[in-house]
Amino acid sequence: MPYVTPSHPAPPRRRGGRPSRLFSALAAAVTLVTGAALVPHAAEAQAAPRAAAALERVADFGANPGALSMYVHRPASLPAKAPVVVALHGCTQNAQLYADNSGLNTFADRHGFLVVYAETTTANNANRCFNWFQPGDIRRGQGEAASIRQMVAHATTAYGTDPARAQVTGLSAGGAMTAVMLAAYPEVFAAGAVIAGIPYGCGTDVVSAFSCMSPGADRTPAAWSRAVRDAHPGYAGPWPRVAIWHGDNDATVAPRNADELRDQWTAVHGLGQTPSRTSTLGPNNTRRSEYVTAGGRTAVEVNKVPGIGHGTPVAPGTGPQQCGATATQHFIASICSSYWITTFFGLDGTTTEPPTEPPVDPPTDPPACWTASNYEHVRAGRATTTGGYAYAKGSGQSLGLYNTFVTRTLKESPPGHYTIATGSCP
Repeated sequence: MPYVTPSHPAPPRRRGGRPSRLFSALAAAVTLVTGAALVPHAAEAQAAPRAAAALERVADFGANPGALSMYVHRPASLPAKAPVVVALHGCTQNAQLYADNSGLNTFADRHGFLVVYAETTTANNANRCFNWFQPGDIRRGQGEAASIRQMVAHATTAYGTDPARAQVTGLSAGGAMTAVMLAAYPEVFAAGAVIAGIPYGCGTDVVSAFSCMSPGADRTPAAWSRAVRDAHPGYAGPWPRVAIWHGDNDATVAPRNADELRDQWTAVHGLGQTPSRTSTLGPNNTRRSEYVTAGGRTAVEVNKVPGIGHGTPVAPGTGPQQCGATATQHFIASICSSYWITTFFGLDGTTTEPPTEPPVDPPTDPPACWTASNYEHVRAGRATTTGGYAYAKGSGQSLGLYNTFVTRTLKESPPGHYTIATGSCP
């Protein structure tokens, strides 16, 4: 499921910015290459729909700058100070479809937690993708990220959920948006689970987003960590725990993204990239790697699911470790990821997390360098623009005209301070 461009050449929603003609121009070409991926397989299209309880629509949950919709699944008996899990659907999907097939509601009913389903629309993105690559939607206090944050706050006031026990998960574009929420609001979410997603800070426009999807971006752990820390400057922790799920045959979002996500979040937690322990899960031998702190806390885990492509792993059935349905595309019979994610979040009543550990210092690394047009430097937050000219963020050095034709190499040292690179640049 391609989750960057729309399936027809219509421009994305505007919120104070110029129309993206590049976005529209690429749309037609992408449809020619990947349009078939948007059509369910014949067997799936003919499958009988799964009966499921309708979600509860929440009409007013805040200012909602990202123009999203909020739905909830509330168990019949919701305890006081219950946890809340935010679920973010993939492209061409909606809240009800994700609720019907992912299996999350099964465990919400079993263990007593609220599920909030955020939903985007074709007005935001013609393919109903969360805009994980649009700067106006992924920054703290802005756009879609701010709307999702408001949903968590509303859940606390309206349903009595525990603000210290909020988690977030999602598939594909929703997985990439999960990484956004963990980076932009690390104080809000105790943990997150990214399914077939992308590291935070990888894409800043349509072109770079496609490259992030496949073949993926190769950056150092320190560079990835810096992107997270820059999302909430001054925040020193504690950082959310992160579970990563990815099919090893994913042809839409390259599996290397699981490794880059691992590098990002292990570095944020001050850990190395060699797992503390490994194991296998379920009858399909999903490969789990855990990265454990000195206090015995699993801060990051990576789950690589063998033999599946792009989608949420589910295991239809009524067994204790089964869940979900495969009546629609991108819910793949394999292993019930929602069971293991619920366990990772500590919502199954069997997991007791050690006390929160103190913040860690960021890893050291040679200064990062970027070579790009002045337009891209501004879009990525490495430069500002005034009067038609671009200036390096931090140093204020003039880069020349703000356009796509002037290219500069910028060096970042210390974090957030950019200068024009001279001589060698690592």
